[in-house]
Amino acid sequence: MLSAVADSLLGKEVAGQFRITSRIGTGGMGSVYLAQQPSMNREVAIKVLHSKYAARADVSARFRREARAMSQLSHPHTARVFLFGELDNGCAYFVMEYLKGRNLAQVVRAEGPMGPERALNIMVQVCGALDEAHKLGIIHRDLKPENIFLTQQGGIRDYPKVLDFGLAKVTQKQMRPDSIILTKQGMVFGTPEFMSPEQAQGKELDARSDIYALGMILYELLTGRLPFDARNALEFMKAQVTSEPIRLNDRSKSKQFSAQLETAIMKALEKDAGKRYPTAAEFGLALKGCLTGAAVSSARHAIAGAAVPSTKTRSARAAATEPTGPVSAPSNDAHVGVGSSAAATPTPPPSARSPVPLVLVGFALGLSVAGAVAAAFWALG
Repeated sequence: MLSAVADSLLGKEVAGQFRITSRIGTGGMGSVYLAQQPSMNREVAIKVLHSKYAARADVSARFRREARAMSQLSHPHTARVFLFGELDNGCAYFVMEYLKGRNLAQVVRAEGPMGPERALNIMVQVCGALDEAHKLGIIHRDLKPENIFLTQQGGIRDYPKVLDFGLAKVTQKQMRPDSIILTKQGMVFGTPEFMSPEQAQGKELDARSDIYALGMILYELLTGRLPFDARNALEFMKAQVTSEPIRLNDRSKSKQFSAQLETAIMKALEKDAGKRYPTAAEFGLALKGCLTGAAVSSARHAIAGAAVPSTKTRSARAAATEPTGPVSAPSNDAHVGVGSSAAATPTPPPSARSPVPLVLVGFALGLSVAGAVAAAFWALG
């Protein structure tokens, strides 16, 4: 239920240029609204932190960090942030592009596993977006199908946008002198089904942790399942650290994949980060090498776009300035149905995959969870 303060935002003007017209969704930490920007003749989405968290320095700092991280990213496959500020009541907010479509979890749930070329084409573009973030010193830490949104832009279908940098970790390159250290030693943040072994153990993370998550996402897109037979968050964390992933062709019953594709995915899922692809760009190039036919041309610009944009990349970036619909959120949130269709569910992925902080206490296995508490971050993603 929305608070009286949140309800009062409907019909209000924000920053002298955005008029809130409706609520897209709400979660434990805040709400997302649809707003009109008459001066630009466009619709935007506005994320607003609940007033009860306005005085929480850690929560407010994480919210600001998400806005700052996303505002620095210009890749066409990263959701864009236009403005950050505070309402009259002290609640932080940021304004971002309004996307119409479905996240990858919803697509797989509705349509079943994707064909290799479709899945690879999407993930090559996602790798380009992550490569830009990593080069700027930003590690996502919560990559999963729910945080990759498919929309249509510039006449291009299956146009992915990477969302939710609410758990992003910034490296020393991004730290400011007055930055608050948000992750304490011994704490684990992320979604257990997609976190890397080092993330599950509370170790220091770098870009290779996100690459592991990208491998997990692609595996699920292709098979409709994850590479471990785990039943809950704790079992998934244990498996990430100690179990070898089920090979792609052993998991798939209806189709077989090329040895080249299986090798690429299994390399991304190596337990030892040093054995994975060192950058998202290199993983993307490996995936692009698995593509055949027309799919190659549609994904050709995605990796290069993070460094020296090609003509196609600059055109895509220009197209990305046009708003297209509602902002997305994880599939367990209130506004996931906006702009999406409901269909049959052939092989649904897990329905509730939310980021949670976990306290680790080491044991014979090297992984023991003392307790899991409710996440004090964006329920909306």
